[in-house]
This record gives sequence, C-alpha cells and structure tokens, in this order.
Amino acid sequence: MLITSYNNKGLNDILMIQLAKCSIDNQITERKGNITKIVSKDNGDTVGFNFFEVSELLDLKNNGPVTLSEQEVDTLNQQIKQNGWSDELVADPSPKFVVGHVKECKPMADSDHLNITQTEIDNGEVVQIVCGAANIAENQKVVVAKPGAIMPDGLVIWPGELRGTKSSGMICSAKELNLDQVSIGILVLDETEETGSRFELNR
Repeated sequence: MLITSYNNKGLNDILMIQLAKCSIDNQITERKGNITKIVSKDNGDTVGFNFFEVSELLDLKNNGPVTLSEQEVDTLNQQIKQNGWSDELVADPSPKFVVGHVKECKPMADSDHLNITQTEIDNGEVVQIVCGAANIAENQKVVVAKPGAIMPDGLVIWPGELRGTKSSGMICSAKELNLDQVSIGILVLDETEETGSRFELNR
C-alpha cells in the first residue's frame, strides 16, 4: 500500500508516504539528507518516508492526497537507494474512491445497527465492508473509500475489523466526503452509475 500526501503550506514542501499503520509513539525515525525513514519499533518494518524539499525531485502542484506515477516513484526509489536503504516503493495508480455495488447486505449478529455487506468495487473485486448506516441495503450504488484512501478530513482508511468481523474499506456518507448534498446515512448514487468507476470528490 502506498499512501501519499503533499504539504507545501503548513509543512513546507514535504511529501509524506505511509506504507503501513503505525502509531506515532511506536515509531523510530532515521534521517539521511532530505529523507526521513520511519520504522516500527515492534518489528522493524518500514512504515513510511518523508521527503523534504521534494519539489527538487518532483513537480507536485496540489496540496493533499496525490497519486504518483511509476516514473515519479522510480525517482523516489533512486533517492532511497542513494541514501543506502534497500526499501523499494511500488506505484499504486488505482483509484481510492470508487462507485460500489452492494451485492449482499446482512445484519451482524449481536448488533442492533451494523450490517455486513459484500460490495463490488473496481476490476470486479467483491470486498466485505461493515456498515453502520441505517439506510444501507442490497443493490444500492454507493461510494466506497478503499484501503489507502485519505478522507477530506485527513483520516486514512485501513483494512480493519469491527466486532471481530473483517472490513476492507468504508461506504461513505455525503458529509464524510465533504459534499454539499443533503442525505441521511450513506450516500446512495443513481443506479446508472458504473460500478468500479472512479468517484470524483469535487463533482
């Protein structure tokens, strides 16, 4: 997983890359030149990188979440290797917000509001997502934030569990997507929306 965001305002020209979920108090950092490597205290795995003065390497125009091309990732990998690290980033150009089709929706046992859905996303993949919205139902077209998505409020979506049930992504409300549309619960799209297509947050 490659989660990337660029900040040229509050943090002044820094590209932040997350590879795995890790709390701040469980991190060890090592800086070489304009790169900081972030490692988990628990297992020593690399969980992220910060690239300072990244405009010297890449032409990034927008603040916030960014999708890096393979060429841009190759440029970063060259910098990582030049600093003596063996890590290699892998480009992930797939959309993080897509139109999903709820193919199955069943109440979770021992819960009065959670439902377990089987939801089709891009490339015909069907994922299990736990949803607590009262208006979730089968055969709806919805917006799915896949693992690796960065929500408008900065929240990163990770694979997780709710009450011991695996959940891969989030079915979103209009409020969570920072859209002006008025809706209660999750945002239900028109049935003509194409399953798996990219959902643009600024539509």
